[in-house]
Amino acid sequence: MFLRYRIIIIVLITLFAVYNICIYSTKESSTFIKLSSQAVSGQQLWQENNCWSCHQIYGLGGYLGPDLTNVISHPSKGSQYVKAFLNSGIKSMPKFNFSEEEKNAIVSYLKHIDSTGYYPNYNAVFKPTGWVELKYKYNDRNEK
Repeated sequence: MFLRYRIIIIVLITLFAVYNICIYSTKESSTFIKLSSQAVSGQQLWQENNCWSCHQIYGLGGYLGPDLTNVISHPSKGSQYVKAFLNSGIKSMPKFNFSEEEKNAIVSYLKHIDSTGYYPNYNAVFKPTGWVELKYKYNDRNEK
């Protein structure tokens, strides 16, 4: 009886190991995009001013402010929209005193985020392997 349980556990561990090797050794999600130095400065400002506590990127973050994943490419918003809110504030958003260079850095960071994908992504495809295939904006540009 004890030998039977041992064999079952060994088979389960082996299956688990093979499954993990198959899933985590695929090259599907190995595309890296580097941030420009200006976008890195924007990311640092984003983190230093704790923007995550109110705003979301790809649905992750606080819920007091709007999701800013695609704010730059939104037809009725864009760079000037973001810059206006950064220094004027509205309702519960604090009034920041960013310099023009700092505002440009934050906009550059948000442009980078906007260029990476869509949120919410209605064209997601769930694969049998467990991975989710998303439609990325930078792939759209490369395919044309």
